Amino acid sequence: MRNERRLLTLLVCLVLGIGLTAAALGATRLASPDGKPHSGMNTRDYVDIRDVPPGPGELSAGPDASTGRVTVDCGRNEEHHYNEDNLVVSPGLRAGAHHTHAYVGNLSTNAMSTDASLAAAATSCRGGDRSTYYWPVLRRPDRAGGHPQESSAGHGNAGEILPEAAVSVEFRGSPVGKVVPMPRFLRAMTGDAVAYTAASDGDVRARWGCSGSPDRFTTRYPRCPAGERLTRTLVFPSCWNGLDTESPGHRSHLVFPASNGVCPQGTFAVPQLRISLAYEVSPGVLVAVDSFPEQRHSPKTDHAMFVDAMTDAQMASVVACLNDGRTCRT
Repeated sequence: MRNERRLLTLLVCLVLGIGLTAAALGATRLASPDGKPHSGMNTRDYVDIRDVPPGPGELSAGPDASTGRVTVDCGRNEEHHYNEDNLVVSPGLRAGAHHTHAYVGNLSTNAMSTDASLAAAATSCRGGDRSTYYWPVLRRPDRAGGHPQESSAGHGNAGEILPEAAVSVEFRGSPVGKVVPMPRFLRAMTGDAVAYTAASDGDVRARWGCSGSPDRFTTRYPRCPAGERLTRTLVFPSCWNGLDTESPGHRSHLVFPASNGVCPQGTFAVPQLRISLAYEVSPGVLVAVDSFPEQRHSPKTDHAMFVDAMTDAQMASVVACLNDGRTCRT
């Protein structure tokens, strides 16, 4: 009898130990709608926004600054324009992104788009801007979605796509001088889609936040107080080499200014694109940005792309507004 009790006690301890281990693992892994864990996702990717210190703020404008702002009203993807293409990085390659992008602006954009097709297409922008603006979708991995794009990406990107509650497409000037027009069909990218495995964070531009704390940004997923929206701010480089609309690696023709706002020698300040996204996410809900499979949905991999398809007249209007210090909307 004594041996039986010892055996029973051992079995109980073993079961409890296995249960506690599973619970510990489950606390740091997120389940997909089919019950399979999203590899690499864990609660350490999250931070309470109240634990994030305020950032340094915007640079003070100098006497020659172009202080205007231009907002381009392109909606918030009410058309459900999604695909797994990346025209900037992988033109001509279907599903080359291996994750899903959401779009505003040009309604035809896919891997096979050309300058001519973009110039002829319809757009979601009220003022007729045919540029394309896009970014990886944000998902709730604990919910299965009903939209076809919610299951088409593969590579571990699964779950309900969270619709943007608000999208702001804004162009700003330079804090140190005037800006010149972007060339038509300029390609641009911001952020590092392979940041999780990259050797350095040099190209990381992820800026996650909460609507109630506009001065706090983080490269982790923020936990926002009730009633606040989760935000993503995607700021693009704005120093153009004056020659090219594209370059090997997709970065060297358009680079970021120095911390004092000055463009590198041999480059020219152009309008700075800033895309701001907001989502309704209840407290405690976990989210995942679409990514390459080896990037494990790291929030550091947030990125966005842009192809300028404004007419010369539209771009001239943007530049004039910025250089004149006005606030404009189109």
